[in-house]
Amino acid sequence: MAGRGVPNDLSVGEMAARAGVAVSTLHYYETEGLIRSWRTPANHRRYDRRELRRVAIVRIAQSVGVPLAEVRAVLDRLPRDRPVSAADWAAAAEPWEKMLEEKIALMQRLKDQMGQCIGCGCLSLTACPLYNAQDRLGANGPGARRWQGAPDERA
Repeated sequence: MAGRGVPNDLSVGEMAARAGVAVSTLHYYETEGLIRSWRTPANHRRYDRRELRRVAIVRIAQSVGVPLAEVRAVLDRLPRDRPVSAADWAAAAEPWEKMLEEKIALMQRLKDQMGQCIGCGCLSLTACPLYNAQDRLGANGPGARRWQGAPDERA
């Protein structure tokens, strides 16, 4: 038992309610190796309350487009045999720093340019910063090459 009568473990239903996810989501996260549970002698699934932090990290990372494989790699860097410290979290998350900064920059470019493209309605083939006659940027790869911001890919 944790302090003040709060149990340290949760049933699958309690865990799902507290984490704000469906029971099936917890099962999926467990199958993917993101969280762990154990079984009681009556074969009921139980989760350590500390798994809530892992679920929160998974949900936030997914919401900004971090693939589950990358989430798992970070979570795998955290200790399982003792409580996770702030230093453990910082060290585990360090590989995400550059990737998240790049995502932030991409989202900022999208925010800055989206209104110009869709909002103005000019349809100008000479002034539009996104115009790409004859798909000249197609040779550089798929997607919105200009928005992805590689300066050497400007046509």
